[in-house]
Amino acid sequence: MHKAEFERQLTTLIQKGYPEMAGMTADEFTKNLAPLQSLAEALPIQEDDQQEGFVPFVLVVKGDWFDGEKAMQAIQRQKKAGFSVMDTEEIRRFTPIEGIEIPTGMAYLMTEIDTGKETLNVTPNDAMPILLEQQRSPLTLEEGIALITHFPDLLKKNNGFSLLGSRCGDRRVTAMWISENKPKLGWCWAGNPHTWLGSASCQARLDEKKP
Repeated sequence: MHKAEFERQLTTLIQKGYPEMAGMTADEFTKNLAPLQSLAEALPIQEDDQQEGFVPFVLVVKGDWFDGEKAMQAIQRQKKAGFSVMDTEEIRRFTPIEGIEIPTGMAYLMTEIDTGKETLNVTPNDAMPILLEQQRSPLTLEEGIALITHFPDLLKKNNGFSLLGSRCGDRRVTAMWISENKPKLGWCWAGNPHTWLGSASCQARLDEKKP
């Protein structure tokens, strides 16, 4: 099950132009990500795998290797292309917050992702301690892009999600939601609640050197 899903996600990245954005051929790109497949295959299959808003794993390419604005435009949800209110340079200003350890390789696996239904209408500031108490980690901006790239239908009008794991030094928190029926990467204030925004989180981040 996980083997086929890993191959599907790898194919999706290739089809959406990630090798070109990384300055690689498709074969070179595949070779760089291939070691992660055994980690995906070793993950347990849980009952939560079928739960709405939950994903067992996502293949994440680190932000240094792709253009965030182009990646959003490559996302397709119900035949509508995604978009970002921020350009490439502004997206890159949002970096992982203290306490989040991103694996060192070009890509990694993010596991047991939840889009945050339980934190709808909770401010990002108030959602953070909830996630930490649950021993979960908030998603970064690039992880949010990865999640919607592979699972665009997870994004719903009544359940977008904030990406608390990336900040740029001000009060903004980036988020994904539906706007004009299109996937949108935007931002909201950290102290403002929204009935349609939860806070996405994951259980772990794995690479071939740190299983």
